[in-house]
Amino acid sequence: MLIAFNKPFNVLCQFTDRSEPPRRTLAEFGLPPNVYAAGRLDYDSEGLLLLTDDGTLANRLTDPRHKQPKTYWVMVEGTPSDEQLDALRRGVALNDGPTRPAQIERLDPAPALWPRDPPVRFRKTVPDAWLSVTITEGRNRQVRRMTAAVGLPTLRLVRAALGGTQLGDLAPGAWRAL
Repeated sequence: MLIAFNKPFNVLCQFTDRSEPPRRTLAEFGLPPNVYAAGRLDYDSEGLLLLTDDGTLANRLTDPRHKQPKTYWVMVEGTPSDEQLDALRRGVALNDGPTRPAQIERLDPAPALWPRDPPVRFRKTVPDAWLSVTITEGRNRQVRRMTAAVGLPTLRLVRAALGGTQLGDLAPGAWRAL
């Protein structure tokens, strides 16, 4: 079984949380029993999360050796220069080593997304921009670290696709069997 789920902002990619106070988890969304997240999506990130009951499939989707492309829509602070975008395309040096090259596109207009709760901070004097970032790795907080490394802090991050699966019009908290 393979499930596409639109993970809302500030939800853990697991079914339990032992922290105090407990955070929101996947348990509140009526997902089928015995499925688990194939990979991670950070607590403060949103969008496509695949869940499965098949460990072999989960490994195929998440192991970096298989180089499954992951596409994110990223709202960054600032106006990206061609030099910053080219640096991301070549790969950037992070504290755990250089990244593989990424596919980068400006998104103009911005993607039509649901409102985030709480909303992204807005500052009149600081512009923001949307990028499409496709990577084939999956390091911890990688896209956020990559954009920060070139001087473009991430304000909002939404995974739009993983492998051949698209988020599409799936509402936050909704899921569909694939």
